[in-house]
Amino acid sequence: MAVLLSGEFLTKLYDNLIFGGRMWMLLRGLVTTLQISLGAVVLGVFIGLLMSFFKLSGVKPLRYAADVYIDVIRGTPAVTQLLIINFTVFAAVRGAGVWVGIVAMGINSGAYIAEIIRAGILSIDVGQTEAGRSLGFNRFETLRYIVMPQAIKNILPALANEFIVLIKETAIVGYIAVEDLTKVGQIIVSRTLNTIPLFATAILYFVIIKILTHFFRMLEKKLRASDAR
Repeated sequence: MAVLLSGEFLTKLYDNLIFGGRMWMLLRGLVTTLQISLGAVVLGVFIGLLMSFFKLSGVKPLRYAADVYIDVIRGTPAVTQLLIINFTVFAAVRGAGVWVGIVAMGINSGAYIAEIIRAGILSIDVGQTEAGRSLGFNRFETLRYIVMPQAIKNILPALANEFIVLIKETAIVGYIAVEDLTKVGQIIVSRTLNTIPLFATAILYFVIIKILTHFFRMLEKKLRASDAR
C-alpha cells in the first residue's frame, strides 16, 4: 500500500493516465464492462430460471434439454463460447461486440444460475408446497407465491457471487476486440510502455466489486430482518 501511495507511483500514474486524457479511455472501458455485465446477468437470470424449471419439470424432454445445456456450457471454456458466438451467430453483424459479450456471457452464466435456483427451490421444505396446494393454489401459483419468495433469500448470496464473478469474467471480451476495462488497460500499456495502467484497471475492478459486495450484504441483511419480524 505504501508503494501505491508513494510520490513516484503517483507521478507515474499521472503521466500515464491523466496526461493525454487516457483516464477517459479507462472510464469508457469501465462503462462497457458494466453494460456487458448488467446485460449478461439479466439474460443469465432469465435463462437460469427457465432451465431450472425445465430440470424440475415432470416432462422428460425438457429435463433432458436442460441437462444437455448445462453440461455443455459448464464443460467448455467461456472464451471458446464467446468466439463461437462471435464467428457464427454474429458473423454477419459488424460492430456488435458488446452484444456478442452480453449474449455469450449471459448464456454462460445461465447454466450456473440454473443450478443455483434449482438448489434454492429444492431447499424449501416440501411441506410448504403441500400447504400451498391445500390452500387451492395450482403448481405455478404455489411456486410463485410460496416457494420462490423463500428460495430467493436462500440463493441471494450465491447469485451475488455469480454476478461478481461475471463482472471479472467479462475481461475475456477483449478477445473479440471489445474495448472493455481490461482491453483499454492493455492498449494504454502498449502506448506508454508502462504497467501502471494495469494497476489502475485492477483498482477500478476492486472498487466496483467492493461496492457490489456491500450492496448485496445490505440487501441480504434486510431480507433476514424481514424474516425476524
